[in-house]
Amino acid sequence: MPLRNMSKTCASCVITACAFFCEGKQLENKRRYDQNRAPIYEALQMFREMRVVPFDVPGHKRGRGNPELTAFLGERCVSIDVNSMKPLDNLCHPVSVIREAEELAADAFGASHAFLMVGGTTSAVQSMVLSVCKRGDKIILPRNVHRSVINALVLCGAIPVYVNPEVDVKLGISLGMKREQVRSAIAAHPDAVAVLVNNPTYYGICSDLKEIVSMAHGAGMYCLADEAHGTHFYFGEHMPLSAMAAGADMAAVSMHKSGGSLTQSSLLLTGPNINAGYVRQIINLTQTTSGSYLLMSSLDISRRNLALKGKGVFARVTEMANYAREEINAIGGYYAFGKELVNGDSVFDFDSTKLSVHTRDIGLAGIEVYDLLRDEYDIQIEFGDIGNILAYLSIGDRMQELERLVSALAEIRRRYQKDSRGLLSQEYLEPEVVISPQEAFYANKKSVPLKQSVGCVCSEFIMCYPPGIPILAPGERVTDEIVQYIEYAKAKGCSMTGPEDPDIENINVLA
Repeated sequence: MPLRNMSKTCASCVITACAFFCEGKQLENKRRYDQNRAPIYEALQMFREMRVVPFDVPGHKRGRGNPELTAFLGERCVSIDVNSMKPLDNLCHPVSVIREAEELAADAFGASHAFLMVGGTTSAVQSMVLSVCKRGDKIILPRNVHRSVINALVLCGAIPVYVNPEVDVKLGISLGMKREQVRSAIAAHPDAVAVLVNNPTYYGICSDLKEIVSMAHGAGMYCLADEAHGTHFYFGEHMPLSAMAAGADMAAVSMHKSGGSLTQSSLLLTGPNINAGYVRQIINLTQTTSGSYLLMSSLDISRRNLALKGKGVFARVTEMANYAREEINAIGGYYAFGKELVNGDSVFDFDSTKLSVHTRDIGLAGIEVYDLLRDEYDIQIEFGDIGNILAYLSIGDRMQELERLVSALAEIRRRYQKDSRGLLSQEYLEPEVVISPQEAFYANKKSVPLKQSVGCVCSEFIMCYPPGIPILAPGERVTDEIVQYIEYAKAKGCSMTGPEDPDIENINVLA
């Protein structure tokens, strides 16, 4: 009945009832999205007090069956290494505490839905790609992606359309995706289903994500973001734009890198244009049915911590990184690069928390400085490659450790500096794609000596790890330049992974 046809008394009752209903919904939503809560952690605390007799897996039975493991990890930790059960929900089909934790994560990150991932961000990236691509589909992406992206193409049979990034000649690092490059790729491949963007790269370089999202959506394509190194974008101030804020359809967020959760825990975020039920089905194709409650509770607690304290925490992280950059640059010889690289396009923005340092001008490859820091000074940084090192700063770092790093770098320059002539600088080699990664990976192949592989089509991965960006991926032609690069990286001590031959004396190529 229309409101205007009711009596004043009746209308008043309806208004009161509506107000009561709305207030009830607001209270329900307030509790539902109360970022002070950590539903999985709370459920595990209750479970710990219940003294349940375990006739289920895991077989260590709350640690009693493996006293050495319990002594090593602690009884409190091992006692909550449990299997899915009704009070604790099920990661494959969450209906209670895990579902609540995912809803809180979605709210904290500004997403329509969030999935707890226990297979690392590799699993999140692969689920993201598999959710929008199938065999024969084209996906536009930069070549300097993590191997997990190309692994996903091997699994689903999608065809990469690479936007080859520019390279900073001095630093030897690949930059972001230029707007015109993306626009041209979309125009040349209107049948592509998605565009994937690194946000940011390992070195902190960001593309114009918002404009790329707009271009992709304008062409009827999805936009996906690999945000393995961008968790803090969602919580810090004056940070580059996050994927969800930019309107991206999906984002893989590595909570364990800068968010404080346990190694191997991650999130997959989706926007309003994505069918969350279908994504869950894709995740369940490859993710374990025995989700670790240690990993899930770490995601739950870390999300709460970031939602409540992230703004202040990442302000301190940025301040420490900026201070370290100034001090390292004052040493001489090193170049700790930052926002001065921003050019509005291929470097649209820069993640100031990334302490990336170019080492080549002191005559040392990044991996050599990496080794010296670890072996001589007991300092473990994230990685060193041909020309740079990366010290990964996040919520657990302290100023005194940064001072120690700066002092060690100064001493390394004084003790080990040498002539830089003869050092390679370029981190990125533009590939020639011959066939799709899936075709190459599963094709008939033969093993040949690395030096004799020039001109052949590679059927496996070769990369330095970290950062995990393939030097060669399945389906790409081997060139003399690539072989020289691999041999140089091996000689300098880079950690090389991917091929069947662990010594990389031979590589598999198409027969």
